[in-house]
Amino acid sequence: MEYIHTALLLSKLGKPINETNVRKVLESAGAKVEEPKVKALVTALENVDIEKVIKEASVMPVAVAAPQAGAQEAKKEDKKEEKVSEETAAAGLGSLFG
Repeated sequence: MEYIHTALLLSKLGKPINETNVRKVLESAGAKVEEPKVKALVTALENVDIEKVIKEASVMPVAVAAPQAGAQEAKKEDKKEEKVSEETAAAGLGSLFG
């Protein structure tokens, strides 16, 4: 995850995402630098406009899940059961005292 954060930070600062810059950021943050990951990151982001990708991702519509009818019915049943239980308990207590 720190490699992705490094790429985002470099992009935000307007610095090129190259092996040297990635390595410097990771080392200054105290992370263990793994050269294969650095090379893979730089290669993967070689022709990617990160700012454009972020803008496109932020305008993607999010689907809102409709409430399930079964869940609403279950809530109604729970409320009914609570009322019945209270009435039953009160009747039981009443029978103790005659």
